This record gives sequence, C-alpha cells and structure tokens, in this order.
Amino acid sequence: MIIYEATKTEFISDVTNELLVERLYNSYQEKIGRTSKQEIVSWENSLQRMSNVMQDKDIPNDASVAIEFKIPNTSKRVDFIVAGNDGRQDHVVIVELKQWTEVEKITTKDALVNTYLGGAKRAVAHPSYQAWSYAALIKDFNENVQEQKIDLKPCAYLHNYRKVVNDPLTDEHYQEHMNKAPIFAKGEILKLRDFIKKYVRKGDHNKLIYQIEHGRIRPSKSLQDSLTNMLKGNEEFVMIDEQKVFYEEAFHSALKCLKYNKKHVMIIEGGPGTGKSVMAINLLVNLINKGLMALYVSKNSAPREVYASKLKGTVRKTEIDNLFKGSGSFTESKLNEFDVIVVDEAHRLNEKSGFYGNQGENQVKELIKASKFTLFFIDENQRVTLKDIGSIDMIKKYAYELNSEVRIGKLVSQFRCDGSDAYIAWLDDVLQIRETANTHYYGVDYDFRVMDDPHDMLHEIEKLNRMNNKSRMLAGYCWEWPTGERTNTMYKDIVIPEYNFEISWNLKDSIWAIDQNSVSEAGCIHTAQGLEFDFVGVIIGPDLRYENGEVITDYTKRAKTDQSLKGIKTMAKDNPEKAQIVADQIIRNTYRTLMTRGQKGCFIFCTDPKLNSYFKKRLQKTQIYDDLSPTSHSKVAEDEEGYN
Repeated sequence: MIIYEATKTEFISDVTNELLVERLYNSYQEKIGRTSKQEIVSWENSLQRMSNVMQDKDIPNDASVAIEFKIPNTSKRVDFIVAGNDGRQDHVVIVELKQWTEVEKITTKDALVNTYLGGAKRAVAHPSYQAWSYAALIKDFNENVQEQKIDLKPCAYLHNYRKVVNDPLTDEHYQEHMNKAPIFAKGEILKLRDFIKKYVRKGDHNKLIYQIEHGRIRPSKSLQDSLTNMLKGNEEFVMIDEQKVFYEEAFHSALKCLKYNKKHVMIIEGGPGTGKSVMAINLLVNLINKGLMALYVSKNSAPREVYASKLKGTVRKTEIDNLFKGSGSFTESKLNEFDVIVVDEAHRLNEKSGFYGNQGENQVKELIKASKFTLFFIDENQRVTLKDIGSIDMIKKYAYELNSEVRIGKLVSQFRCDGSDAYIAWLDDVLQIRETANTHYYGVDYDFRVMDDPHDMLHEIEKLNRMNNKSRMLAGYCWEWPTGERTNTMYKDIVIPEYNFEISWNLKDSIWAIDQNSVSEAGCIHTAQGLEFDFVGVIIGPDLRYENGEVITDYTKRAKTDQSLKGIKTMAKDNPEKAQIVADQIIRNTYRTLMTRGQKGCFIFCTDPKLNSYFKKRLQKTQIYDDLSPTSHSKVAEDEEGYN
C-alpha cells in the first residue's frame, strides 16, 4: 500500500503549492482510516527537504515518486521512493528520512545508536541498517522485484543532522551498513542528488512503483535455498515416527489445497514434547522451498525468537524475522493473503490484539481468514492465562464460518521427558490435575529430584549447562518484575530469605533460552512455554502449597506484574466460585508446563515446606514401586487417534 504517488514534477508542484499535506491526509483517511493532520504536518519539513533534493534538472521529470510505502506482511513503511532507469537497468532509490539532531554510538551491539525519540533517549536501528533492511525485505518477498530484476538502492537522509569530526553516526563500527546504504546529512544535498542521479537518469517507463505495490508476496529463491540448507544440517529439527507421518499429511494437504484453490484448516493436537514445534519449523521451511508464502505464528515471542535465531546462520536477520509473526499481526489481513500459516501453541491465542487488547475481532478467525491453508498445533491443557482462548471447538467454528474444510489429528507419542508418557500422567496425578493410573510410576531413566535448598538446584543446573547450554532455571510468577530493572542482571527479583537465595528474572533484551550467560537467571511461563531443554530447575512459589492432604492454589500470591491472571479480581467479585476454578486451573497448568520443559530431567524446590515433603513422599513411592516391579508398569490409557 502506498499513501502518495506522483511524478517528480507533480510532487514538487504539490509541495510548492502547499497541497501535499492535505493530499497525504485524505489518502491516509481513505486507505487506513485513521491518522491526524498533526502527524502528517510533522513530515512537512522532511518532504520540503526532499522537494529541494528533487529540484535538479538531471533528475528526469517523469521519474516516479512515492511516499509511505507499507511493506506487505510487516508494519514497516518506506518513507520516500524515487524510481526510474539509468539507461540499462530499472532502479528504485529508497530514502529513509530522519529529523534527528543528535546521536550516540553503541559499539557493544550491532547496528544500534542512541537518539532522542518521544522525549527520551532510546536505542534504535542505525539509519543505514534500517534503509537497507527495508530494501532487503522488499527484494526477498516481492515476486515482481525478483522476476523483473528491479534493483533497489537504499540510503538515509538526516536533513537536520550536521556531521562533526569523529562523528558517532559514521563511526567505523557502522561501516558495513553504510557501505550498503550511505548516509547523507545536513549540507550534503548535492551528494544525495548525485546518488539519486546515478541510478535515475531516465523516467519510470515500466511503472516500477506500481510493480512493487502490486507484487505478489513470495520468498526469494536464495532464501528458500538458505533455509533448506540450514535445516538439513540441524539435528534439532529431525522428525521421527509419528512426527514424520503427520508432517507428510500436513505438507501434502497444503499443496493440494493450493492446487485446487480450496480453503483448508488442519488441527494437530498433542501434549508436551510430542514434537509440534519441530513439525512446525519443518513445514515452514519446506513449504517456502516450494515457493509458497508461509509464516510461523505464535502468541508468545519466546519460541519465535529462539527458532528464528537457530535458523539464521548466513541468512539476513530481516529475512528470517519476516517469517516469524505474532498472532496479533493479522487484524487487517485480506482474505487468503498468505498461502500457509503455521500456528504453534494455538491454545495461547487471544480474542483481541494490540497492546491494549482493543484491536481486531478474534485471532483464531483472523488467522483462518488470512491464509488458504492454516495449520494449528494445540494442547488445550497448556492454557495458562485468562486471555488464552484457543480451543479445537473454536477453530472448527470459525473454519466452518469461512467455508473451510477441517481435518483433525492427534499426536500421542511423547518425545520430551525422555520419551515417557508415564511421567506426564504421573505429574498430572501428583499436581491433582486429574486422577491417573500412574500414582506410583513416572517412567524409566528420567531424572526427577526434589531439592531441599534452591542453591543446590541452581548449582546442579549450572553444572549440567556447561555440557551443552541446554539447562535452565524456571520459576512460578510469584515475584515482581520491575520495569526499571528488566535489563539489570544485578537486580535480584526472586528472593527466598529463609535460604539467603536470590536470582534475577530473565533479562528483557536477551534470548534467554539460548543465551550462554542466562543460566543464572530464571525464566517464567512466558519465556519457557513452547521450548525445551535437557534439564530444568523449577522454583514452585507460594501460589501452590499443600494443606490437609491436598495440593491447593492461591492466586493472591501471584505477582502484580504477571498478566496471566489479569482480571481475576474483578471476576472474583462477580462470581467467586468461577474465579477460583479458573485461577486454579491456570496455576496447575502453569506448573505442569514448566515441569515438562526438560527432556532428561526436572528438579524442583517448593517455597512451601509441606509441598516439598509431599513431592518427596510421592517420589519415594515411585522408587519403591520401581524396585518391586522393574519390568511391569501401570500407564494411563491414552486414546490413539488418527484423523477424523
């Protein structure tokens, strides 16, 4: 979508005659439906400067100009575009406009600078990186750009910024990015003109702006090849047994659905460790390799960040990140805009989207609408917040509303927890989620321990982590996470004074699950769900305790900064019985989820001594039972379902 398009002559005329702001405002109202004149007036200075730049007789009058091009499948907008030809090749010059006056360099991180935005100093992308990344997104996901070999040339223009000696903006730390997208500052209008004239010597005779705006979203061949090569070399994404069976069914169903242009929804149900995420990543990569526009979607950012990081390798960050989307990204998507959407952790989907939860209608409906083939991986027993609405019934409801075929399958083999269905059944029994036949047995070769001291648990996790960086500390969300301390590892959020024990929550700006330095930080349900480790150490907080022979929950012990139970107090005033039931289920599901993140082992420490003793007694019973019956173990009867 483009807000404004004109020739060079028309653009200069609109600026000179003070018509541009009104036309931008009207276009915004028509195409987006919301903006303010104040917002558009704020661009006036930048666009006046670009008018000055374009007033060069050697820039052809019939060169095309576009303002505010929204890159499809993103929230990113290109500020200013000039399109034409150099006599041999079609070129599109992308100009990122900035009104900055000050910058501080950040040499500890790649492509970031500090500047003042919104009244505060903030770390933001270096303008060269930003301009280049936008060009890269267009190139890698626009079929017309790829097939017609339209050459994109990015740059940045900081018209209020005057360079100085040893300027932080052009420090050698940023040289790699400036080589890809040069920076022009105040007083460098002639250099910017020369840059544009190098690529735009003749007019836009091939309607390049139109070609870009209407190009079909399609991943480039280079991206397809890079992703495929990285997946082949990564043992973490190898599928076995049932995973492979369901993968093949989903893969060929997607191809068939697109071939016959018939909308299709597939639901795959599976508990912890059934390999849902492994299948999701394989489907994403291999469907992209077929030239389809496929996306991986999850409500939680943690799995997106981890899997995107593992796939990056030699592929550019912008390319990978554009394939991994939050579930609230589709409120304005058109019908069947994408070929395939793979939704992981579908039980975590919300009704509304946006920071304030006031956008869109229903995420399940929006995801089905946006894609020709939508695949949902779901485990209804892992809903852990009041806002989690994802369910098989809801998916079916909206699928039928949108005239989609529906297919349902169920994964039953457990690959996490050392392949033990029995451990999960035992855990359900111990947490009193449901009665199972596994009261005394949780499976062979799984390392489950109840620790008397949280220090011992942390030391054991740190020791195991040194082997392969796959062990982590987790905790129930019973301790506050102060906004001002979320990047300060020296601030200890979780404090257990009886043991003189302190540990930080995971840092805000790191990928906690794979960051080598994060082993001494605790993750919560929001950073751990959807991921797996070899070993986990779980601190069970005061929201779960043991009284009168029962495991009970207490939602009043949850931290105020935890959004999982936001609204529970209001619910409790209107319907206290319902509030207790809902909160109880969420707290038990939370600990069940945390305690099934470890493939090889789970250690726990409970802040309630009675609960610690209860777990020990249950553990002792399993050991006695195991000694008596080493080859014959009782298991929960699980229904094995195929498709229905």
